[in-house]
Amino acid sequence: MSISISWRGTARLLPPNQIVLEILESITPTQEVVQLCADLCNEGYTLALDDYVGHPKWEPLLPLAKFLKVDFRACDPPARAAIANRHRAKPGAEADSNGMRLLAEKIETNDDLLEARSLGYTYFQGFFFCKPSTLSAREIPGNKLNCLRLLHLVASPDFSYDAVKELLKTDPALVYKLLRYLNSWLVAIRGEIHGIREAIALLGEKEFRRWISVLAVVAMASDKPHELIRTALTRALFCEVLAKSLPTPVLSSDLFLMGLLSVTDAILDRPMEQVLASLPIAPEVRAALCGTANQYRDVYDVLLACERADWPALSAASARLGIDESSVADCQSKAREAASIC
Repeated sequence: MSISISWRGTARLLPPNQIVLEILESITPTQEVVQLCADLCNEGYTLALDDYVGHPKWEPLLPLAKFLKVDFRACDPPARAAIANRHRAKPGAEADSNGMRLLAEKIETNDDLLEARSLGYTYFQGFFFCKPSTLSAREIPGNKLNCLRLLHLVASPDFSYDAVKELLKTDPALVYKLLRYLNSWLVAIRGEIHGIREAIALLGEKEFRRWISVLAVVAMASDKPHELIRTALTRALFCEVLAKSLPTPVLSSDLFLMGLLSVTDAILDRPMEQVLASLPIAPEVRAALCGTANQYRDVYDVLLACERADWPALSAASARLGIDESSVADCQSKAREAASIC
């Protein structure tokens, strides 16, 4: 949340060990503001300076802030480096809980990410994590093609265990990852699964399809930032949980797949329409991911609004679905917890 003098009591309604108070760039650091921030720090609250570009006006607050959110769009490369050189932890120094943490925000390209990491930024924020870095026509690597084939097999109405089994046999690493997921607490099967045949017998078709889909997307994103994988799993689980709150029944498995596929354009660096063209998924899922208005798209809009903390958009999308927007936070919490093991 941002600090405003007229709302100085609001922050104290929240637990200091669970939030970070963000000071917006529009705030003028008067003596009164600095004293307020010092009081909050003394009470155990953590402060962040938003859209920091190294302006001298922030000098009085720098000793109080624990996070600097550096705007990579507003700073040129020399300014980004100068901020990092001044505020990052020195090489070889022990981690200091009282030290400054650098967050690079508005990271839009892979080059931005690599630059930020090389300068010593340790937190990253931006739409780069959920959009293609290029839209080239180069061929998809063979290992990712195998994953696409898996997605095609499990999305097909004419599902074939044998076809999935044969494809998995060609890549032992995929089998290992699948067994890891199936033996986690998420699946909640008594006993341990040791092989594909046993997994098919114990899970049944619906659950087996679900976990093969997860496996395929996670494996495809192995060369991408881990946050992209976490986003895919969190979105899938969020949509699945939200399905229980919808007044009009929908297939939770379709919503799960929609969330899982929502980042495949970023994983394969191709337009979403092109990625989905080869997959036999439900028309509603395809339409929603390509931007067409329908009930599935409303679910997706709730998801995006929640991710971006866009509360007016969340209210509008929740109203279209006929759900109580207060239940969305619980869905997000459950999804994040479940996705964390992957």
